[in-house]
Amino acid sequence: MQKFRFHVVSLPHTQTTSEYNACAYTMKVIKFCKMMKSLGHEVYLYSSEDNEAPCDEHIQVVSKKEQSKWFGENQNKSQFFKVDYDPNKEYWQTMNRRAIKEIRKRAKKKDFICLIAGLCQKQIADGLPEFMNVEFGIGYTGVFSKYKIYESYAHMHYVSGTLHDDNGYSFDTVIPNYFDPQDFPYKDKKEDFYLFIGRMIERKGPAIAAEVTRQIGAKLVMVGQGVDKKEGNKIIAKEVTVEGDHIIHMGHADIKMRGELMSRAKAVFVFSTYLEPFGGTSIEPLFCGTPVITTDWGAFPENIPHGIAGYRSRTLGEAIWATKNLDKLDPKTIRKYAIDNFSMDRIKYLYQAYFEQLNTLWDKGWYSKWDNGVSKYKRYSKYS
Repeated sequence: MQKFRFHVVSLPHTQTTSEYNACAYTMKVIKFCKMMKSLGHEVYLYSSEDNEAPCDEHIQVVSKKEQSKWFGENQNKSQFFKVDYDPNKEYWQTMNRRAIKEIRKRAKKKDFICLIAGLCQKQIADGLPEFMNVEFGIGYTGVFSKYKIYESYAHMHYVSGTLHDDNGYSFDTVIPNYFDPQDFPYKDKKEDFYLFIGRMIERKGPAIAAEVTRQIGAKLVMVGQGVDKKEGNKIIAKEVTVEGDHIIHMGHADIKMRGELMSRAKAVFVFSTYLEPFGGTSIEPLFCGTPVITTDWGAFPENIPHGIAGYRSRTLGEAIWATKNLDKLDPKTIRKYAIDNFSMDRIKYLYQAYFEQLNTLWDKGWYSKWDNGVSKYKRYSKYS
């Protein structure tokens, strides 16, 4: 197995600690470092002051004092992050410049620069053009790199559509999100409630979850950011209000609480009404042996086999039908499916294979593209 050196750049508004588990991209950074270190690679992490990710060196490129100035004293466990994904903002510019400077001190030929914020970190790639800059977990639309790893095929094709580009690119790939099964305890027997976990915004479908459980007379537990206030049996957020005596909102859930609730619930609702790039909350419950009930677009048709890991639905009636047929699903099969397809011990080898392919570009190149539609391959190399 080939060994590489990675320079991983995190985000300006978080610490690389589990406290920021509401930021999916910060969690991807931490777990990516874990996976690469477990394979014996060198990892250099560039982030803020506190860090839990395993690495050979942690380099601070922003301070908590600066974060306080840029983002205020935000209550990240209950409120949405205040970061603006505008590369012209001072915090992106400052972090990018410092990352370039620090990477240049440490980088050697054939190192990989791993970026997680799309166009907001393009400045880093532009400042280090002699290295391969890889976007290693794309769930956004502002892509730029020649080396792109998407979270799902659905999202890869959606991004191509938004760019009005129907060409295939040999260095685009799909590697799904990755999880530690130990974070999600398995339970055969479930309790008599359903779970919604996610941001309290309209497009995440909390109102749909509330209506499904109202119609079937079931209890609904909700957790996640964005609730402004509660008035009686009303839970009020900026975009959506849900109400009913059958609903309880438990606030923010850390990793331990998420796993505990998911393991006990009869099913987890993920009723996103947009094209989810991935939807981590649709996969996490599967490790607990808990089925999910989702919508039928975005990444869900790829990731949620209907009738095996849960049910996909397009109408309220189909969602209600799904709640009445959960006994047809096997918890052990659900957990095995999750471990076989989304565990870190599985996904790290997909990353290994991708970086080994990229590494061939330094030498003879990677046979990767048809030449003018005939069966003759054109050898591609950035450096030839």
